Amino acid sequence: MKKYFFFLLMLFSAVSDELTVTYFANTISIENLHKHLSFLASDSLRGRLTGSKEQKIAADYLAKYFQENGLKAIVTQNTSDSSFFQSFYIKKYFGGQHSIMLNPTNKMRRAKNVIATENVMGFLEGTDKKDEVLVISAHYDHIGTKNGIVFNGADDDGSGTVAMMEMARVFSAAKKQGKSPRRSILFIAFAGEEYGLLGSEYYTEKPVIPLKNTVCDLNIDMIGRIDDFHANQKDYVYLIGSDKISQQLHALSERNNELFTKLTLDYSYNSESHPQQLYYRSDHYNFAKNKIPIIFYFDGEHPDYHQSTDDVDRIDFELLKKRTQLVFYTAWEIANRDGKLD
Repeated sequence: MKKYFFFLLMLFSAVSDELTVTYFANTISIENLHKHLSFLASDSLRGRLTGSKEQKIAADYLAKYFQENGLKAIVTQNTSDSSFFQSFYIKKYFGGQHSIMLNPTNKMRRAKNVIATENVMGFLEGTDKKDEVLVISAHYDHIGTKNGIVFNGADDDGSGTVAMMEMARVFSAAKKQGKSPRRSILFIAFAGEEYGLLGSEYYTEKPVIPLKNTVCDLNIDMIGRIDDFHANQKDYVYLIGSDKISQQLHALSERNNELFTKLTLDYSYNSESHPQQLYYRSDHYNFAKNKIPIIFYFDGEHPDYHQSTDDVDRIDFELLKKRTQLVFYTAWEIANRDGKLD
């Protein structure tokens, strides 16, 4: 009888957990995704080029959003206050190459070929496993303007940025309703990705939380469009890297998709030897090379990639929501499971 009661208790708990995560996943809002993307990918932000005043307007928008949704600023400053901004400097070389500057002097920072910029991050503290941290990331920079034409980057990576923002809101709302994640979650909007993954490189060189405490990075870079390969089957997403470091992560991701979102998970780009080399081409890679499990969520290279036509009116918001929900379900389990990912 005791075994039967225990079985019923476990079954009830599992069903309750599924109902809880589904409830919060369903609060991910197309209206919010559209509102934030319409600002971040507007002509007024002129393509969010790293170091530009428009990129800094976007950074302020993100920081204000994190603050309004109850996330903590955890970047240590010279004063007693903490900041949402992780400032860093990029050196620009003749020929268009760039690199981060890890320990620049004041004189070096003032040089004409130095770009000042910032990652933006908001921290949601967990409960009994709060010292372990899940990172959810996206890059918010794009390529600016060319010959007066704005490259808005609605998909690249406005779509990933607003997905991250919406998940930050929902996880925070869950915490306010007594459903705090067990592990902490650090939401990071990286700058400098278009210059060579520089924001994430700086973060992993100068982490605000020790990398040994980081259990996973879920990185979202372009999830708002449909590529030519899936013109007749739009409910898909490319996953890259889920099986490279942790088979548990891969299995967990597959299971959550089968249980909740039922997207086609396409692993066509997953091979490290694939000609496109996508495993190495977004911010997750700086975590992966530090042996941190990762998943890179991606919609494929469509004709508007790095073109002036990558605009909000070409985003499939229903699909953007569904892909965001997939990341959310995966994040929820990682943040609440008993053990770390092996």
